[in-house]
Amino acid sequence: MDTPDQLAERLATNIRALREARGLTQSQLARQSGLPRATWANLESGGANPTLAVMHKVAVALQVSFEELVAAPQAGARFFAKDSLPVQTRGQATVRKLLPDRVPGTEIDRIVLPPGARMTGVPHTPGTREYLTVETGSITLTASGRSWTLAVGDVLAFRGDQKHSYANPGRSNAVGFSVVMLRPVE
Repeated sequence: MDTPDQLAERLATNIRALREARGLTQSQLARQSGLPRATWANLESGGANPTLAVMHKVAVALQVSFEELVAAPQAGARFFAKDSLPVQTRGQATVRKLLPDRVPGTEIDRIVLPPGARMTGVPHTPGTREYLTVETGSITLTASGRSWTLAVGDVLAFRGDQKHSYANPGRSNAVGFSVVMLRPVE
């Protein structure tokens, strides 16, 4: 069982490491979290005894769980088997999330379209940007009445807040990656 001093030191070490890994200053996190910069300095010094409300704001600002704030350091990597990642079937298409953890404002999917298959995209919130690239085969993206056919390595950037669809014009499976950057809520 950890002593209160050991727990405070681990909290300080974890918060400092998480902040530095994100390339943020205490001032930036203060603005983002609504906590004073002095609170961040106190947390990183190991001298803080934060309330649950403060811990919640810290976890949200650093995009981690409470547990990650106080947990003993762990290996810097986690393995996720392919079958453990969320998969959806949309029509004939298979859409698999590439990231096991939620990254606010970002969605990254791997799309597999069988020959001749078509998938209707879901318009995202206003101001969203979407990027589509092809790994195998070719994919035709249609948006706002215009179509683009992408070959391996091509990238198309488009407004993701409009009706759009993906189609495989080829004779073998097409594999593409969709990166959606949602507009931040202000």
